[in-house]
Amino acid sequence: MSILNGKNILLGISGGIAAYKTTFLVRLLIKLGANVQVIMSSSAKDFVTPLTLSTLSKRPVLSEFFNKNEQNELWNNHVELALWADYIVIAPATANTLSKMASARSDNLLIATYLSSKCPVYFAPAMDLDMHKNKANQDNIEKLISYGNIHIPVNSGFLASGLKGEGRMQEPSQIISFIENDIHKGLKLFGKKILITGGPTYEPIDAVRFIGNFSSGKMGIELAKTASSLGADVVLITGPTSLSVSNKSIKVVNVMTADEMFKKTKEFFVSSDISVLSAAVSDFKPKKTVFNKIKKDNNQSLLIDLVPNVDILNHLGTLKRDDQLLVGFALETDNEIKNAIKKIKSKNLDAIVLNSLNDEGAGFRHNTNKITFINNKNNIIEFELKSKHEVSIDIFNQIDNL
Repeated sequence: MSILNGKNILLGISGGIAAYKTTFLVRLLIKLGANVQVIMSSSAKDFVTPLTLSTLSKRPVLSEFFNKNEQNELWNNHVELALWADYIVIAPATANTLSKMASARSDNLLIATYLSSKCPVYFAPAMDLDMHKNKANQDNIEKLISYGNIHIPVNSGFLASGLKGEGRMQEPSQIISFIENDIHKGLKLFGKKILITGGPTYEPIDAVRFIGNFSSGKMGIELAKTASSLGADVVLITGPTSLSVSNKSIKVVNVMTADEMFKKTKEFFVSSDISVLSAAVSDFKPKKTVFNKIKKDNNQSLLIDLVPNVDILNHLGTLKRDDQLLVGFALETDNEIKNAIKKIKSKNLDAIVLNSLNDEGAGFRHNTNKITFINNKNNIIEFELKSKHEVSIDIFNQIDNL
C-alpha cells in the first residue's frame, strides 16, 4: 500500500506542453488510493481539457475563483482548498507560475491556494532548455526551496522546441516515486527494521483438534500497519487469523505452532532494530500429537500430557544487543503491574504493554484495547480504552521515547 493511500492531493497544473502528462499523473494517484483535486490555470486548458481531468479524478476541475456557469456564482474557497490538502503538487510549474509563487503574485486560484497552504508543496518545473537555465528562473527555484517547498528536478531529453537538454518535467511515475521517497525520509521509523508477532498459536492434539486461544491477530496487524506508515520495513509473523494485510512494506510470515513462531522469530530478530511481540503464544503443547483423529470411546475421559513451549520473549531477551529494542505484551488478571514489571526484568525487555482481562473492551476479539505501557525504568503510563489502531500509535509513540 502506498504512503499516499487516503491522502488528499491538490494537483496544480499550469500552462505548458507538459500538462498533457498530468492525465497519467492523476490516474496513477487515484490507483494508489489518493483523493485528487485538480486546479488549473486558465492557460493550462489549452493543453489538456478539464473534462478529461475531472473524469479521471472523479472531482470537478477548478480554475476560477467563481464558477461562472452557476446561477449563484459559487465561490471556490482557496483557503478551504489549501487546508483540505495533505500535499500540493504543482506540475508542470512553468516559468510564469514559478515567478508568481516566488513573488506571491496572487492573480489566479492556483497561486491563491498555494499561498494559503500549510502542507508540503512539491513543484516540478517544465520549460525549454535556455529558459530553465536563465538566472531569473534559477533564482526563483532557489527562492522557493528556501521557503520550504520541495523541488522535483527536471529531466534531460528532447524538448517541445526540438532541442535536447534539461527542462523536461519528470514522468508521472517518477514524480510519484520522488514524493513517496521524500515522505518516507521524513518519517521517524524510516530505514528501521521492525519485527512484529501477532495472533494465536495452535498446538495440534490430533488431526482435527488443537489447543489455542481467542486471539484474533488484530493488534499485531495494527502494529505492523502503523510501523509501516512511519516508514519502517516490517516483518509480521502471525499465527492463524482470518485477517489479512496488503502492504509492500510489510512482509507477512504465517505460522501455526509456537515452535514455528519461535523458529521464524529468531530468524528475523537478528536483523531487527525494534521487536514488538504481541502474539498470544500457547504456553503448553501436547507431548505427543496423534496424526489421526482420536475416536470417542464410550464417553471415557481423554487425558493429554502437556509440556511447556519455549518462552520466545525470554529467549530473545538473552540474544538482544544494545542497539536493539525489545517490547513484550503481558495479559494479566491478578497483580497486573507487579507481574508486568517482573517480566521486564526477568526477560531483559525495554518495555512491556500490559493488558488486563478485567478491563471491559480490552484483550482478545475486540476492536478496542486498554493498555498500560511500562518501560524498564518502571515508568508507568496508563491509556484510556481506544481502537486498536489508536493503541498501536500510542505504543510506537512510547517506543520512540525509549
